Amino acid sequence: MLNDLIRTTSEATGLDETQTRQALGVLFNTAERQGAPLIEKVFSRMPGARTLSATTGAQEGAATGTIARLIEQTPGGRQHVSMSMFSRLHEIGLGHAQIAKLLGCVGQHMETAYNVRGIGHLGDLIVTDPKAGEERRTAVA
Repeated sequence: MLNDLIRTTSEATGLDETQTRQALGVLFNTAERQGAPLIEKVFSRMPGARTLSATTGAQEGAATGTIARLIEQTPGGRQHVSMSMFSRLHEIGLGHAQIAKLLGCVGQHMETAYNVRGIGHLGDLIVTDPKAGEERRTAVA
């Protein structure tokens, strides 16, 4: 569950559990704001993950409206959200190696605990399916 992920990620990264919880919240919220399909697998299987994402987003003033979320899923919006994620993770105290370990821990936990594969690096978790993006643009146009 979420507490297990926080504990093992804390051990792997050398961060304390508060920093780890914050970092996972930032990561989950970024993936949610990007509209990434894999985050829904995380949310549907890991109790507390969606709440952590929402709480983190609220604390940071992340956009929550439908139009704002659609803008965040444009190429420029996705870039802004991603850059904000890295800035926030650095503010929490993570270095580049710790950010890489963070993703590895999430991927390993999802595979071990929930048999969900394919979350091994940042691109897997926060990048949206290009075909879905085409469908969204077509539907809006």
